[in-house]
Amino acid sequence: MELMSLITSYPVYSIIVLSAIVTLISTLVTKWLTNQDHLRSLKERQKQIQKDLKKCKPGDKIFEELQSEMLQITMTMMKSSFKPLLITFIPFLILLGWIRKTYDPLLSGWLWYYIGASLVSSLIYRKIFKMA
Repeated sequence: MELMSLITSYPVYSIIVLSAIVTLISTLVTKWLTNQDHLRSLKERQKQIQKDLKKCKPGDKIFEELQSEMLQITMTMMKSSFKPLLITFIPFLILLGWIRKTYDPLLSGWLWYYIGASLVSSLIYRKIFKMA
């Protein structure tokens, strides 16, 4: 069967599969372009800071130092995700235009199927690839 006839015959299943494939590619690009060990250690430090912040009172010097460190860690994590975003953003926009043009006449609410499938598959892929 031709790809377009599969899409028109099974729009819900095809949008879910397409979303899972796009999410897999995006997840792999992120894994390859980020230092996962470093991100894991930053997340662990964030958890420890959150525990320490619960013990402190707002206004304490240590509270402000911990908040500052938390902000630095958050900024570092955001910077590390910027490169994969740059690489995947333009192709994703082009693909999203094609998906919209293809699925609008076939399936109302296609975007919700796409987003739902993407979220679920992203969680699964991140577990499989042991990503931070």
